[in-house]
Amino acid sequence: MLLSSSQMLRRFCCFSAAASAPSTVTVSSSSYAFNAQKKRLVFLGSPLVSACVLEALFSAASAPDSLFQIAAIVTQPPSGRDRGRKVMPSPVAQHALDRSFPSDLIFTPVKAGEEPFLSSFRALEPDLCITAAYGNILPTKFLQIPSMGTVNIHPSLLPLYRGAAPVQRALQQDGIRETGVSLAYTVRQMDAGPVISCENVVVDDQIKAPELLDLLFAQGSKLLIRELPSIFDGSAKTKALAQDESKATLAPKITQEESWLSFDQNAIVLHNKVRAFAGWPGTRAKVLVIDEKSGQNNIMELKIITTRVYSRDDIKISEDEVFFGKGSLIFSCGEGTALEVLEVQLPGKKVVNAAAFWNGLRGQKLKRL
Repeated sequence: MLLSSSQMLRRFCCFSAAASAPSTVTVSSSSYAFNAQKKRLVFLGSPLVSACVLEALFSAASAPDSLFQIAAIVTQPPSGRDRGRKVMPSPVAQHALDRSFPSDLIFTPVKAGEEPFLSSFRALEPDLCITAAYGNILPTKFLQIPSMGTVNIHPSLLPLYRGAAPVQRALQQDGIRETGVSLAYTVRQMDAGPVISCENVVVDDQIKAPELLDLLFAQGSKLLIRELPSIFDGSAKTKALAQDESKATLAPKITQEESWLSFDQNAIVLHNKVRAFAGWPGTRAKVLVIDEKSGQNNIMELKIITTRVYSRDDIKISEDEVFFGKGSLIFSCGEGTALEVLEVQLPGKKVVNAAAFWNGLRGQKLKRL
């Protein structure tokens, strides 16, 4: 089913009735006039990090000497979010609506290859498409429509970390200390198109994936605005460099099953995983809670929020007992290393620091599992 945003908003009020009703998408808008002198740009994006790119384009388009206008926005359909699973538009759609962008020019196809959507898209006669974490694969019949092609903002230094989770895999697998953002033409093969430009970013060893994503897309927005004139005049295609396939690495989608921590691994590996999976799906561990007074033992599941690699040698680390020292829970790990856990979260509870969690144990001991 395909919905425009005006239909999408009505769906929030009567979701059960609208869910099964077919609908169409129109491309005309009584509140939005196209300027024949300007290039027509269509933006595709969905999550909150994409909204910063859209805002940069809105700002650039409003400049008196702007070469383009935003002709339409394509984003993921509304979905249930938060604890109440309330059906809401994507962050990009909501940002556009807050900016008073015409709701009938916000498209929400389930798949970008659907013919009703493609028909409406062709009618727009777009010159250029910009994608930033859109979340859908673009088929060849879509890519053939914009006359100047489609350009993607990708949060890695291509050809490294092609795929759905470049930032998360870069932190988890390699603990990278330097990465970047690339501006590249979109081709049928994922993230394999010629690179127009890229920008390097130094990575702090405590930064988490959501923060790094924000930073990279903010840098990507600046890079895009800087390169748009060359994209419009065609010189970007001339200077764009083909990727070296021999150096390509993949960044596959993360799964919920990957969230468990195994303390027989090196503490650096675990620390990088905590940083990489922050936000979603998070990282989890099971500990044994020992009450020596009652003689009862219970298994507790913890969400590990913030960590750092243990680097002091003033406390002897036991093999399986978890102890508290200088504001941290200390877990022994593989290869003679140890991990400091600074913040944790119990199921259904708020995030607390290690000291508050330790005090809540009231003398009970912990062992890692």
